Amino acid sequence: MLVLAFTLVLGDAAQAGTRIKDVAALQGVRSNTLTGYGLIVGLDGTGDQTTQSPFTGQSLAAMLQQFGVTLPPGVAMQPRNVAAVMVTAQLPAFAQPGQSLDVVVASLGNSKSLRGGTLVTTPLKGADGQIYALAQGNVLVGGAGASAGGSKVQINHLSAGRIPGGASVERSVPTAALQQGEHVQLDLNASDFGTARAVARAINRAKGEGTAQALDGRVVRVRAPTAPDARVAFLADMENLPLELEQPAAKVVINARTGSIVMNQTVTVAPCAVAHGNLAVTINSTPQVSQPNALSGGQTTVTEKADISISQQPGTLIQMPAGTKLADVVKALNAMGATPQDLLAILQAMKSAGALQAELEVI
Repeated sequence: MLVLAFTLVLGDAAQAGTRIKDVAALQGVRSNTLTGYGLIVGLDGTGDQTTQSPFTGQSLAAMLQQFGVTLPPGVAMQPRNVAAVMVTAQLPAFAQPGQSLDVVVASLGNSKSLRGGTLVTTPLKGADGQIYALAQGNVLVGGAGASAGGSKVQINHLSAGRIPGGASVERSVPTAALQQGEHVQLDLNASDFGTARAVARAINRAKGEGTAQALDGRVVRVRAPTAPDARVAFLADMENLPLELEQPAAKVVINARTGSIVMNQTVTVAPCAVAHGNLAVTINSTPQVSQPNALSGGQTTVTEKADISISQQPGTLIQMPAGTKLADVVKALNAMGATPQDLLAILQAMKSAGALQAELEVI
């Protein structure tokens, strides 16, 4: 497990480089998820086993019928060079018919590898069930593998791949919210009243007082020109306006699965003392054979002898004064030799004791 303690510094230089486009986005200007079901052909014997993935054979038969090929009744195909896959793509805002999209394919059956396969033309649908793109092309797999005699060697993942520019947009998604009305809406990436106020101030300072109004901690309403070319120019200038942000709220994020710990610069601790020590209990079990004497009528039995030992490393007591910054906290915990799991327990205990002046979030 790897412990990462990142300091998110929002100093004067960082604040000067923060723009509105870094903290907010225009409402309605977003990408849309496209999904589809397709077949990959041309695999080198690493496709789905149709006995365990019958939908692959059904899909292949349905595709052949579209080309006028009908199988005789009772004939079951068992090809090893075909794999059923789920195809996904992101349709960006303002995408127009004819533009290319990157496509991701992932195996649905028990295919061993998609390396060297070709995706057959697959329609990609949106949430409304309409077709917005068509995908087709050669699959690129960033892995390799080989197997023989029951042994197997594999590098990276072979059941998923990517087709750069493998989809062609067939239908665009209108962005009506951007062209209608006198106002546009900015949605902040994170809810914060200070950031909403800073965005409104920056726009009013550059475009005139009363142009922007912060409605709550996440929404800023902006009055923009109605002409398309003037509105685009206005939004381009607005997105690049610099911001003067306040320091964020103190927060510690802990990933209990990986042991990662992320803190921002405003994390401090109250006066406290932290003791850390390890208690180890070791139990060794040794089998022993009990052999009876000759002509005693006894039976040979196997017994176990258990040796139990307890060892405790001396605990380290470290005192942290009031106002200790993040660097001091990290240095003190590292000096104690705390493991990732120890750090998780120590931070939670400091929060429970009221010594950690930050919000603790476990993900």
